[in-house]
Amino acid sequence: MDYKTIQYETVETGIGVLSLNRPRRYNAVNPQMAEELEDFWRGRRDDLDTHIIVLRGNGDRNFCAGLDMKAAMKILPDMDTDRFYGFQARLARITLAMRRAPQPIVCAVHGAAVGLGFSFALASDIRVISTDARFAAAFINIGLGGADMACSYFLPRLIGAGRAYEFMLTGDFMSAEEAVSLGLVSRLVERDRLMESAIDLARNLNSKNPMGLRLTKEAININMDAGGMEQALNLEDRNQVLLALRGRLGEGGKTSRYF
Repeated sequence: MDYKTIQYETVETGIGVLSLNRPRRYNAVNPQMAEELEDFWRGRRDDLDTHIIVLRGNGDRNFCAGLDMKAAMKILPDMDTDRFYGFQARLARITLAMRRAPQPIVCAVHGAAVGLGFSFALASDIRVISTDARFAAAFINIGLGGADMACSYFLPRLIGAGRAYEFMLTGDFMSAEEAVSLGLVSRLVERDRLMESAIDLARNLNSKNPMGLRLTKEAININMDAGGMEQALNLEDRNQVLLALRGRLGEGGKTSRYF
């Protein structure tokens, strides 16, 4: 697909940078961006050359202002229930596709990450933010339920149910300092060091066994939903045996030191 609303480049071997590219609209998601993001993340599932993806928003103002309501209101009034459900489901599938992508996603957030933009940050694996970053599950502020776009799935697991209730029921902003204190983000840096810090972290990850990274992400995602410790251990055991045998057969590089 010839992308118009997103940009993608390989900045180093194994590291790609995906940029939301509607800066004049604060990188808000219109139907075209939704289609392009879905296509992009689907393509990563078979991309063995990319080990890490850094997600960012272009422009000086915001990471992502959520759904472009101006664009949405041009099409929503003409939708029946079935078409509206399809529209809603396509937006929701983007966060699921991010979770299914085997590459760890490092999200670099500046300015506001609101609504669907907040969910993009939550669906990423690691978050690096600038001091001006702020987050809001703003769905309830526009007359909808406060649980939308996988926010009710990710946020309680990342910061605990108590504070998640508050942010989702009120739609209030979470400051950069609150995001750090709640354990939502890994690094808080000055704005001019945001991408440098995100790329440094990506380089650190890129120095690891690529298959190890993929299996670790898979294990974390699955074990977030595991019914108990036994299921978690079974998956971890499978991954470690696979990686160890791969190393013994000369495919894994760094894991071969175990034999």
